[in-house]
Amino acid sequence: MSEMDKPLISRRLVDSDGSLAEAPSEAPKVGVLGSGDFARSLVTRLLGSGFSVVVGSRNPKRTAGLFPSAAQVTFQAEAVDSPDVIFVAMFREHYSSLCGLSDQLAGKILVDVSNPTEQEHLRRRESNAEYLASLFPTCTVVKAFNVISAWTLQSGPRDGNRQVPICSDHPEAKRAVSEMVQAMGFMPMDMGSLVSAREVEAMPLRLLPGWKVPALLALGLFIFFYVYNFVRDVLQPYVRDGKSKFYKLPVSVVNTTLPCVAYVLLSLVYLPGVLAAALQLHRGTKYRRFPDWLDHWLQHRKQIGLLSFFCAALHALYSFCLPLGRVSRYEVVNLAIKQVLANKSHLWIEEEVWRMEIYLSLGVLALGTLSLLAVTSLPSIANSLNWREFSFVQSTLGFVALVLSTLHTLTYGWTRAFEDSHYKFYLPPTFTLTLLVPCVVILAKGLFLLPCFRHRLSKIRRGWEKDGAIKFTLPMDHALAQKTSHV
Repeated sequence: MSEMDKPLISRRLVDSDGSLAEAPSEAPKVGVLGSGDFARSLVTRLLGSGFSVVVGSRNPKRTAGLFPSAAQVTFQAEAVDSPDVIFVAMFREHYSSLCGLSDQLAGKILVDVSNPTEQEHLRRRESNAEYLASLFPTCTVVKAFNVISAWTLQSGPRDGNRQVPICSDHPEAKRAVSEMVQAMGFMPMDMGSLVSAREVEAMPLRLLPGWKVPALLALGLFIFFYVYNFVRDVLQPYVRDGKSKFYKLPVSVVNTTLPCVAYVLLSLVYLPGVLAAALQLHRGTKYRRFPDWLDHWLQHRKQIGLLSFFCAALHALYSFCLPLGRVSRYEVVNLAIKQVLANKSHLWIEEEVWRMEIYLSLGVLALGTLSLLAVTSLPSIANSLNWREFSFVQSTLGFVALVLSTLHTLTYGWTRAFEDSHYKFYLPPTFTLTLLVPCVVILAKGLFLLPCFRHRLSKIRRGWEKDGAIKFTLPMDHALAQKTSHV
């Protein structure tokens, strides 16, 4: 049974009546100082992993009922006597209350699980773990478990991040805590000495660090297209004909903007791959680093793709809501009145019917394919796919989604790009702007499919070099030490 399949509460700790029984005497004993939410979750997880746990509290009678019956809840002085590893599950301001236990804690391993607030982290140069080590110089302090939430401890590592960063100045203490981490079903990650504790404590304070640039990009595109559509669809009729169409701002203009953002973002997912391939063809080697901006762009493709799916999904919801608005009802009534006044009993434009049907069908297919890309981006789904399957979905089906989105946009535009009436304030229709980057990507992909480019790019990615600049020298004691090999 793998660590991921380990139950939260071990079967040998459960009585016939369903309550937790006393842990066996041979179980390794661990101490926990603290009685908060995290301490209770930590105790539960330790018990489920086969450890014997003693909890130290300032008021054990009041807090005993909060912990499983298998845990021994006592005073802090008694809790630190026998265990060699003690978890300090309390806030930094309470560390000084443990100074009276310095003699009993001497030589023991203290595991600091605390986290500072963002203001405390910026104000203090010393990490919580380093401060704890300064209070107890005779103890060995290890920083660990601060990135794991109480919910993850309760539900198990399957429902959260499995990595546990660990740092300490003592390798033996790190090894002991790492073994405990593995026994609890998590994955230890060595972060070095205790100086790294400040970096480890900063990890939970980061708010979606990989999403900052993609979010700003999506917001910038939204603002640009929203203003552009506002000028064309709202401001131009007001200035030219005196018609007030400001009612379009909450729904109509937003619904026109969202597909533009989604379409451009999707093309920006595959544009860096095209640029990287062109750069490799130009250099004739894969062993030279990409520029930093291109490297960062490649690393943010997942976030950009998910934001594209988000905007496309919002566009679909807005489109479904359009017929529910009062504006649509008025337009239907006005169209019916015009039909009666014109004495026409039947309005049917074959071209418009076909265009709209194809337009909707392509949009549904594009959104469905994009949904598949978004689902396979989830770690739980991606881990169940091998590399070929993942590459097929993200690369091949992703390009299919881009092509379907392009056809969807072209069907929407139809012949509008060639009609003077659609150039308001001499500005071209919005869809013509969105086609620029995707068409470049599609044309470049088509060029790379030509045998002359495809074979050369394949050779480069397999290690071939135009000038044979990279040489691998064998060890000096080898008989062929002076020969080189092209890889």
